[in-house]
Amino acid sequence: MESDTIECVSSIDEIVEDHEIPHHNLLHHPHPRHAPHHQFSSSKPHHNGTNNVNSISNIVGPTAIAPAASVHELLECPVCTNSMYPPIHQCHNGHTLCSTCKIRVHDRCPTCRQELGDIRCLALEKVAESLELPCKYYKLGCPETFPYYSKLKHEGICIYRPYNCPYAGSECSVVGDIPFLVAHLRDDHKVDMHTGCTFNHRYVKSNPREVENATWMLTVFHCFGQYFCLHFEAFQLGMAPVYMAFIRFVGDETEARNYSYSLEFGANGRKLIRKSAPRSIRDSHRKVRDSHDGLIIQRNMALFFSGGDRKELKLRVTGRIWKEQQNPDANMCIPN
Repeated sequence: MESDTIECVSSIDEIVEDHEIPHHNLLHHPHPRHAPHHQFSSSKPHHNGTNNVNSISNIVGPTAIAPAASVHELLECPVCTNSMYPPIHQCHNGHTLCSTCKIRVHDRCPTCRQELGDIRCLALEKVAESLELPCKYYKLGCPETFPYYSKLKHEGICIYRPYNCPYAGSECSVVGDIPFLVAHLRDDHKVDMHTGCTFNHRYVKSNPREVENATWMLTVFHCFGQYFCLHFEAFQLGMAPVYMAFIRFVGDETEARNYSYSLEFGANGRKLIRKSAPRSIRDSHRKVRDSHDGLIIQRNMALFFSGGDRKELKLRVTGRIWKEQQNPDANMCIPN
């Protein structure tokens, strides 16, 4: 099989690199080697004060814990260790667990193995209403405190929550903050890393008739003190094979709006240009691709741009990233 290559010309140092374009199947790609990552999801805030545990003991029976422990620990499911929200279930002996885990344990108490039935722990649900707890991402910088039943909704949109790995093609399950994910992309996924806000890539494919979903390429750029992911895709759009390029911002949606980018496919005196704001990596790679929020070119036109006998793809993609207050046509790009 002939290898496919990508020629990447850095606008900063003009180094030309050749890389292989992989062909992956999203459903069968093996997971990459994962470095140990931050266990953000398991961080639980702990308060020091002493509570009236005797009254709590009357409510939940054998699940009551030592007087020095916090009340909110009573609301921690013993199976999944997440906070329990109504309906909170209990067995005849008073052991509690969340409704999700009740199904997982096949209606059998994981503590005493008694049948759970449909007993609600209404008293513990009442206790929960009186609590205010910090966001579970407080170790990542979130300063907010919320009533117990508002906390879960906030954590779903908290700007301090960790990011999913933006690497496409492997359904990578790694999560973490931005510095951790950048190192993960470089070390585990072997992604090309470049410095600068302009780029000039050439994608070469020896047999462009073979277009499958999940033929892709990812490059990471560092400029303006931020990171951006350049994606290049080859996939079927309906019955038509197409190529697509788009950029995602490694950060939150509100920060992504401070930047814009332009992409250009061009050759033989013809150009296709798109200007847009980058999508945050909060939006998955598949979501951006399926919304067609990028520069798309059909295979026949891409082969025309390639010239020659039109049997080999040689598609050049150039682009620029800029801050909104900057002039996108300026020749200077100074990362801060």
